[in-house]
Amino acid sequence: MSRLAACFDKLKAENKTALVPYVAAGDPNPSVTVPLMHHMVENGANIIELGVPFSDPMADGPTIQLSMERALVHHTGLHNVLDMVKEFRIKDQETPVVLMGYLNPIERMGYVPFAEAASIAGVDGVLTVDLPPEEGCDLVAAMNDNALNGIFLIAPTTINERMGKIAEVGSGFLYYVSLKGVTGSNILDVDEVANKLANIRSITDLPLGVGFGIKDAESAIAVSKVADAVIVGSAIVKKIESNADNEAAILQEIGELLAAMRQGMDTA
Repeated sequence: MSRLAACFDKLKAENKTALVPYVAAGDPNPSVTVPLMHHMVENGANIIELGVPFSDPMADGPTIQLSMERALVHHTGLHNVLDMVKEFRIKDQETPVVLMGYLNPIERMGYVPFAEAASIAGVDGVLTVDLPPEEGCDLVAAMNDNALNGIFLIAPTTINERMGKIAEVGSGFLYYVSLKGVTGSNILDVDEVANKLANIRSITDLPLGVGFGIKDAESAIAVSKVADAVIVGSAIVKKIESNADNEAAILQEIGELLAAMRQGMDTA
């Protein structure tokens, strides 16, 4: 059983929802990433979503765009990200790690070499934002051959027929984008999210994660009541941006945010 499947099964048995923080690898500098990953797990994270720095992150708003720029100043590339996962695995063999990024770095490395290297490093899943499932056959095949889950996005505008096709190709979980727009958008309608997730569940048994627009414990709690995973990105990255020269403050503030989310979600 994959780490992702084991994680979701365990949480389901405990009647809990996964907490999935996102950080860009190498932000604000490469030395912070692995300690931060461990710290997030210690404060309630169940799955880590690790962003692969890219110069044109088209799905992301200003907050995560800037995090990519800070990482790229240190020349953090895909090989470096895989090394970070490998280092994380020295102490943590249980927490799933999902890479989130764009196709260009993977294509440059090569689908099979990437999938092999990611599996060896200890990656569990890959979400390639700009790769439609209809065009992802070769990468998905390479990932399947190396026990990696290919994770795909579902948008508020996705029709049922296409949802079915996405669910057929995807594995691990499906990522529902709760807002029309980029990461860091402001308005989250939980009732609308609940209705959409109910519709998706009529099509697939895969766990459903919700991201975009989750900013604090209150919004995390609300989404946790209807989703299998709550994905938090910009709210965490803003803590890094505000404390870019203070690693201790980064760890403390992100730890406090996640702990508040975890406690609220579990209580709810």
